[in-house]
Parts: sequence; structure tokens; C-alpha cells
Amino acid sequence: MSTNIAIVGTGYVGLVSGTCFAEMGNNVTCIDVDQSKIDALLGGRIPIYEPGLDELVRRNTLAGRLRFSTDMASCIDDVDIVFSAVGTPPDEDGSADLKYVLDVARQFGRLIKKYTILVTKSTVPVGTAAKVKAAIKAELDARGEDVPFDVASNPEFLKEGNAIKDFLSPDRVVVGTESDRAREAMTRLYKPILLQNFRVLFMDIPSAEMTKYAANAMLATRISFMNDIANLCELVGADVDAVRQGIGSDARIGQKFLYAGCGYGGSCFPKDVKALARTAVEHGMRLEVVEAVERVNERQKSIVFDKLRGMLGDGLNGSTVAVAGLAFKPETDDMREAPALVVIGALLEAGARVRVFDPVAMDECRRRLGDRVEYCSSLYDAVSGADALALMTEWRQFRMPAWSRIKDAMRGNAIVDGRNIWNRRELEDLGFRYTRIGEK
Repeated sequence: MSTNIAIVGTGYVGLVSGTCFAEMGNNVTCIDVDQSKIDALLGGRIPIYEPGLDELVRRNTLAGRLRFSTDMASCIDDVDIVFSAVGTPPDEDGSADLKYVLDVARQFGRLIKKYTILVTKSTVPVGTAAKVKAAIKAELDARGEDVPFDVASNPEFLKEGNAIKDFLSPDRVVVGTESDRAREAMTRLYKPILLQNFRVLFMDIPSAEMTKYAANAMLATRISFMNDIANLCELVGADVDAVRQGIGSDARIGQKFLYAGCGYGGSCFPKDVKALARTAVEHGMRLEVVEAVERVNERQKSIVFDKLRGMLGDGLNGSTVAVAGLAFKPETDDMREAPALVVIGALLEAGARVRVFDPVAMDECRRRLGDRVEYCSSLYDAVSGADALALMTEWRQFRMPAWSRIKDAMRGNAIVDGRNIWNRRELEDLGFRYTRIGEK
């Protein structure tokens, strides 16, 4: 039996979640206050880049299971569950800004007329559900009505570039509830997705809220740990790839998220690490490991520039540097907190000319940097006349380029591999000066 759902927020989480719920046969209305975004979706234009999402949106819209609106009131009487998937941007102190989350709660409280569940899918600090519940209750009290409702927490664990698979075939689904009624409703919703293996972990709401932050902080910790080890490997003459294989072979550690590079970025790890550290401070303690994770990552974002400066020396001022990859990771156009932005900014400040190429993030780069850099049509176009090439994003199309063609196009021969995907011997045999992360 299908469920009628409203999802507030058509950003990355909201649009992917709503589309995938509709794909499973549910009736979904995606709501956003941004009229231009809703108009674009109604016209078949997807505001984010995610492989396969455009086809799913098109198919479910045509089937009548997926609708878009700016007005929660237009559907609230018919829905059983409302998901809140609005943004929680960091405040100046690093804490999560709950303004939009609480706006949704207040609107929910003003509109509901029957038992409905408000599920927070946004990443929010522990204790947010209590604030959401209080906001709803205040609106009901102002109405003089006692409409039954529940709140729940259902944090998302979607990886950009792989979000559809993550949603439809998840490692686990975390749900925090306070009542059997809410738990039964969430079980009915997720059971069709997980028929063969029901991987829903039910828990109390504070634990669900904490799980999301703790998971992202753990993954970020592994990245910063390996980058710290990589930098030490360079100093002592060790090879970080060999070290990674050695420690990753231990079943207690495993291979995932142990790759050295130029730092993490995106919409989740930087924001969530800061917010978790801030939550600890608000409760009178310091998460010293988590705070160190952030410091290491901020330092690591500059490592590609430091290596370029080391290779080009005084020649950096007036040089031309090709930057391959702008998004914080492959299969997305997301440049939030991207290491490429740090490197490009430092190159421009040093007086270098920067030529850039990314398979999907060029428009986003234009929005952020305007005409400060030169936009190229391909990797080979970007390296034309360049003194150095810096790899910032490990797109598949960058893995095995025609090096002879790149050598002929470049003026210089310096290459900094910020993602450790190229072969030193191959490049040095061709006459390139090559350096990577964690290898002397």
C-alpha cells in the first residue's frame, strides 16, 4: 500500500529522497519556497547534478507519483508523513543554523488537521527534535487545538554521485522515534525497499541525530588521519600507498576512506565536523580528535599549491597552471568547500594564470569565480601552454589520459597529482617532473 508523503526542501537530499520514494510507488509532493526551482522542476529541469536522477524525476512525474509545489497547505490534508529536508548551514561559530528546520515545524503545526508525522531528514544536532516538537506544540496551542502528531529522525546517508543506489539499496536506514505508531508508519514506508533484508535500525531520537554526525566525523577522521600519515611518509621516505595497503589489510581497519589526497570538501563533512565539535563545546567538553580532524583538513587543502610553489619557485608568478577537476569529488558539480577553490585562490594571489576544466562543474565554477580563471573545453585544452598541471578531482576520464599529447601541449613539465591516481614511472619516463601526496 502506497504512502502519501510531502518532502519540504528540493535540494540534494529532498529531491533524491522524494524521487526515490515515488519510484517505490508512493505519492510524493516535493515542496520548496523557491518558486524558480519549482518552476524548473515542473519544466523538467533538474537543479542539481546526480547521475540518473533526471530520468527518475521524468518517469515518476509522468506517472503522477511525483509532484512539485511551493505550498505545504496544498497537500497537508492528504499526507501521512512530512519529511523536512531543508538546509542547516553553519553559523559563524560552527553550529548548525536551525532556522529553516524550525520554520518547517511551525508551518506544520499551523496546518495539520489529523495525525501526521514530521520526520527530520536534515542533518541536525542532538536535541533538535525536542525544539521541533515544542515549535509544533506552540502553534497548536495558538490555534487552541489538540491535533495528534509525532516527530521522528531519519538522517540521510547519501553519497553524491551514488545517491540513488544508496537510497534504494542502503547499508542501513536509521530511524529515531518516540512512539509505536510512528515506528509502524516508518516500517510500512521502508519495508518495500528492503524486502529481502530489512536494514532499518530503530532507536531513540537523540541517538539517531548523533549517529549521522558520528558517522561523518568518523569518515572525515580516516581521511585526515591518512593525510597526516602521508605528509610524514614524505619526510621519512615511505610510500603512503604501501602503508595504506599494509594497514588496510587488517580486517579491523579495512581499505575504505584510507586514500591520501588534498583534503575533503562538500556539503557534509566540513559542516558536520564543525557542528559536532560545537555541540560538544555547548555541553562543556571538547572533542579534541574531531577538532584536530578539521585542522588537518584545512591545512591539507593547501598542499597542492605548496607543491606547485616548490616545483616552480619564483617562476610561479606569471606562470600558467592547468587545474584538472573542480568539484570536491567525482560525479557531482558540488564545489562547496572544494580543495580546488583553495588552490586556485592561492595561485591567483601568487600571480599565476589559471586554466580549468571539470566534466560537470564548469557552470558552478563560473558562478563562484567569474572571469578570474580561464575555462577550457577539455583536459587537453587546459594544459595548452601550461607550465604545470594540478589534479584536484579524480574523475574517471582523467585516469588514463594521452600523456604524449599532454607533453606536446604543455610549455613546462611539472605535474602535481593531488589524488594519487597517476603512475610516477610512466610520467618520469616521458620527461615530466611528478609529485604526489605522501611519496618523497
